[in-house]
Amino acid sequence: METMTAIFSAINGVVWGPLMLILLLGVGIYLQIGLKLMPIRKLGMGFKLMWQGRDAKPAPGEKVKDEGEISPFNALMTALSATIGTGNIAGVATAIALGGPGAVFWMWITALVGMATKFAEAVLAVRYRETDSMGFHIGGPMFYIKNGLGRKWLWLGGAFAFFGAVAAFGIGNTVQSNSVADALDSTFGLPPWVTGVVIMVLAAAVILGGIKRIAKVAGKLVPIMGIAYILAGLAVLTVNVGQIGDAFGMIFYYAFNPHAAFGGFAGAAVMAAIRFGVARGIFSNEAGLGSAPIAHAAAKTKNPVRQGLIAMLGTFIDTIVVCSITALVILTATVWETGEAGASLTALSFDAALPGVGNQIVSLALAIFAFTTILGWSFYGEKCFQFLFGTRSIMLYRVLFVLAIPLGAMANLGFIWLMADTFNAMMAIPNLIALALLSPVVFKVTKDYFDGKEVLPGEELEDGHS
Repeated sequence: METMTAIFSAINGVVWGPLMLILLLGVGIYLQIGLKLMPIRKLGMGFKLMWQGRDAKPAPGEKVKDEGEISPFNALMTALSATIGTGNIAGVATAIALGGPGAVFWMWITALVGMATKFAEAVLAVRYRETDSMGFHIGGPMFYIKNGLGRKWLWLGGAFAFFGAVAAFGIGNTVQSNSVADALDSTFGLPPWVTGVVIMVLAAAVILGGIKRIAKVAGKLVPIMGIAYILAGLAVLTVNVGQIGDAFGMIFYYAFNPHAAFGGFAGAAVMAAIRFGVARGIFSNEAGLGSAPIAHAAAKTKNPVRQGLIAMLGTFIDTIVVCSITALVILTATVWETGEAGASLTALSFDAALPGVGNQIVSLALAIFAFTTILGWSFYGEKCFQFLFGTRSIMLYRVLFVLAIPLGAMANLGFIWLMADTFNAMMAIPNLIALALLSPVVFKVTKDYFDGKEVLPGEELEDGHS
């Protein structure tokens, strides 16, 4: 284990180094500027389209003949089910514990530029999606690399699919079950193996039913759990209302100034705030990883831009809303200075304001968040595996994915986080290269949509792109 940890630590230091942070933020900023800040300007329109897309009925002027398997709303909920997870509870706490309060600012920046990234991912996913041998729509980075960039780039699509299939076992499986097992053990004294087996059985009942069952469960669970967690967070902030101003002050000040060691807090340089803010921000909202477009490719729509406007909401809801609630709860409680990290820090912060109840709220929220994340990521990994090995391999992947859940619950948390972090970056690299190269398609399709000249999947653009 020590050898594996050393190897992954070395790789992690490279893939999450300055070059990666520049690539993630650089591509996001480039897309945001190329889109003329449209994702931020059209945020309200995105929410309107999301609400209209609850039942997959065609929007005014759009003729849809059941292209796709799930409603646009459920596509977002499936993506959010995989997005809102331990990153919102444990990830935010870890970012603050390692990077200081300033890390929250860089999480916000990552989200604002990430909205453009997520928009572009979904646009390309719908535009270049395919229909598999079973009649299901499949898409994502591996397909927009293959169909958008051509056969000579197929190796890059294969690289994404490989890293995605493996990363799903980390970020979307073992990290989740491990965090839940740890939280339920410390709160309720439940043995980790029991937690692992229970999650495995429940997840199997959904995952083995495929995307339609996953989307149906996500469409019900995600809105309920998200709203409940936000309300609980607002209740804590009501108790700590006097410290909210100071919390915002720390976030903005320490984003650009080093934080000295204090109490149990080891201190953090500005670079640490940026690194952990961006890394945990990406871990939380997944903008740039290329995971969410795999879900959006299954949406019942012919219009890439409309689905892109819905998709970008995932980044906004996840980071600007949910992560901010967690961060403010932690910073107003001040227990972050004790040296605690991860989900236990978030639980202590909730419990400080709501004694005897806060800890249980966090544990239950973590359990539900992690469960839905496992569901969403099982689909992502499955589609990556299918790209590599064909449709017949799907059931094998589902079974292996389910069996890994209890193993993750009993594994070493530090190594699991390290592995997940590393493969996240490895996924992002091929995807970001493809987004940069295909950005002219995104800009052109978006401009045509808002100019009233829609270009549907399969049609050729004026500049020759198909």
